[in-house]
Amino acid sequence: MSKFAVSVGQRNSEFSVNERAGRGDASLLSPGPGSLGVPNFFLRNGVSSTGSQASRVARALLPRLSSVAGDLCPAFVFSGHNRKHREGPEKMHLSANEGIEGVRFVVTGGQGFVGAALCLELLRRGAREVRSLDLRAASPWSQQLLDAGVRIIQGDIRKKDDVGRALRGVDCVFHLASYGMSGKEMVQAGRADEVNINGTCNVLDACHEHCVRRLVYVSTYNVVFGGKPIVNGNEASPYFPIEDHVDAYGRSKSVAEQLVLKSNGRPAKSDKSTRLYTCAIRPAAIYGPGEERHLPRILSLAKLGLAFFRIGGPDVKTDWVYIDNLVLALILASMGLLDDIPDRKGTPVAAGQAYFICDGSPCNTFEFIISPLFRSLGYAVPRVMLDTSVALAISRIFLFMSTLFYPWLDSKWIPQPLILPAEVYKVGVTHYFSFLKARNELGYVPMVSPQEGLAATISYWQEQKGRELDGPTIFTWLAVTIGMLAIFSAACLPPVGPLKWVLDIHLFVFRSLLVIQLVFAAAVAAHVGEAVYAWFLAKKVDPRNAAGWFWQTFALGFFSLRYLLKRARG
Repeated sequence: MSKFAVSVGQRNSEFSVNERAGRGDASLLSPGPGSLGVPNFFLRNGVSSTGSQASRVARALLPRLSSVAGDLCPAFVFSGHNRKHREGPEKMHLSANEGIEGVRFVVTGGQGFVGAALCLELLRRGAREVRSLDLRAASPWSQQLLDAGVRIIQGDIRKKDDVGRALRGVDCVFHLASYGMSGKEMVQAGRADEVNINGTCNVLDACHEHCVRRLVYVSTYNVVFGGKPIVNGNEASPYFPIEDHVDAYGRSKSVAEQLVLKSNGRPAKSDKSTRLYTCAIRPAAIYGPGEERHLPRILSLAKLGLAFFRIGGPDVKTDWVYIDNLVLALILASMGLLDDIPDRKGTPVAAGQAYFICDGSPCNTFEFIISPLFRSLGYAVPRVMLDTSVALAISRIFLFMSTLFYPWLDSKWIPQPLILPAEVYKVGVTHYFSFLKARNELGYVPMVSPQEGLAATISYWQEQKGRELDGPTIFTWLAVTIGMLAIFSAACLPPVGPLKWVLDIHLFVFRSLLVIQLVFAAAVAAHVGEAVYAWFLAKKVDPRNAAGWFWQTFALGFFSLRYLLKRARG
């Protein structure tokens, strides 16, 4: 599955923060019935910045925002804390498709996992037009999006013209595009700042320019979490200090969220009576069929036999959110920004607000999802438990190694780091939050249980594994490859230099050069015969991977063939 990458370009335009502030009244939004069913649809069908530079950028931006907010909204003091909950919510009931039917939408990052699911659901609910703005020309979901009628726009959110072109004439924007969530991306601080901060500035400016009324920003738990335990937290939790973030993603997303919320209530450029209402959704770690950030990387390590250990004790608990539940929350948030509800006074319920979104069932990541998934796919479950402090020390080594290769991190030949400090905190430190505010104000209630979500996710990955070439761990590859090269050297090459030692070892085992040569010939013949048999068998049970089975079995012999035989029996 291709890796999601967005927004790779340059941005030199200046960000305007004039009049970006505001707040609204609380109310109760009750969702209508309906089922998303998005995953089932999927199954059917050079260093530009450093961390310290980013911190300086953040510290330079935030005081400007605080000054603007103080002028426009004296009741809101920008101190790094969320606003206090307002009392006496005004109750309101909307239909399931209120603010969607007949409306034009833009989804930035619309060719990603969440973005594609959201685009499809908006169309299912009757949206007039849905546009996907994404750097990628194609993704695993492109054909489904095109078939459903989504207008795919290839563009870079760091380029003001691209953003303006996509947002012209729309009513509501879902801003999902981001960079730096996991793996090598987490080390690329400069690009994360450009995409997450500058890109968000471009979206805000385009909303102002084109009279967009609603903006829903997809944020992250990391705006308040930075490695210290949080038990049943809520939106009153303070922002984690900008300069203390361990990764560029959390830092840049925190700045971007505050920019978005400060822009709430900003009048449109050409129509002062039209205001932009904004809110932020802070999702937990996302899972579901087709997820492309967390599980694929973990499973690739497991397939290679490199998933050695689990981090933190069994009492560590974190949040997850299933894709359908997150898409529902995003749609409810967009409804919560409607400003034309009859018999309602004041500003929209969600205006200027942030909401934590999760399944509501804090769990241990290894016990809930990793262990069941590994067992279902036949991978070894890690037994060794690493203390968080030890895991942090190891992760800093990988961070240092990745930093050494910073200019080449986009190259495919640079592997993903095994783990990085922010990822250690994510799985090794307890942090979970309540979605009570989202329930009370938006009407959000998870409609897919963790058990149902996990079952769907496992089923998806079992199907994916059945479509791919299976094989042994990297240690088997190394052992067989080194063994064949060694016996080839002893049998066929002149004993010069280190090869003399290789020959001496083989003579000690096999007693004569002739026996060594016969053993090598027999091994080659066996590998060739097994490879030919694997090709014929694969043509029957796995035709799309027949060539792969041939070459893998030619290299590994029976160590590869046994996986194909298992698939044939299954």
